[in-house]
Amino acid sequence: MELLIKGSTELNKMFAALERTASGLRRDFGEVENLQQSLRGARDFVAKASARIEESVLSDLLLVRPNAGLLTPNVTRTGDGRDEFVLALSGASNFVRANPHFAITLALRTNDETKIALVYSPIEEKLYYAERGSGAYEFSAFHSARIRVSNLKNPDDLMIGYNVTTPRPGMGRGGRVTGCPALDLAWVASGKFDGFVSDPLDFAEIAAGELIVTESGGTIDMGADLIATNGHIEL
Repeated sequence: MELLIKGSTELNKMFAALERTASGLRRDFGEVENLQQSLRGARDFVAKASARIEESVLSDLLLVRPNAGLLTPNVTRTGDGRDEFVLALSGASNFVRANPHFAITLALRTNDETKIALVYSPIEEKLYYAERGSGAYEFSAFHSARIRVSNLKNPDDLMIGYNVTTPRPGMGRGGRVTGCPALDLAWVASGKFDGFVSDPLDFAEIAAGELIVTESGGTIDMGADLIATNGHIEL
């Protein structure tokens, strides 16, 4: 197999599965743009598109590790008890409104530890990925570049992403709400954000982002709030 991105063959097979699904997802996005007169119709369409994502990607992944378990917001399948693929569509509310800021997030976990992580923006065709112990990378237009968190500390310089229902202190200064937590975490990893604060999220949506943040030098805490930072600030 010809390797598309820097990393293991297994990582490349997972990315190939995402790419195959993304072509159909881009067609679906074009259809959603035509459904904006009916928000309910758009929501129903996106829900069906999300189910197709799961079916398409997971069938490919089972060729990578046939005995692996599966975890998505809609599907749980017990596998061999060792390996598990974790998959979600992040930013579905954006997709419904024909906003291209959404992503497919995919992780391979072994013995309850994430080993491979991918967050793929199908409209922008940009991939953030990591393998445990090998750093985090951004891939676009056939070029991979290593990413690292920012080193900013001054509160006046910080840009923080939020995904919360109740406003937090300081949100008015340098705060951003994008609607796609998976990409928010990738943006912390790549220095576009200095931190991210969220209400608790479905683990399927953040499993990949957790590894990408830590492999880029950041920190992440999943307590009462999910808090990811560049490691130089406290939120």
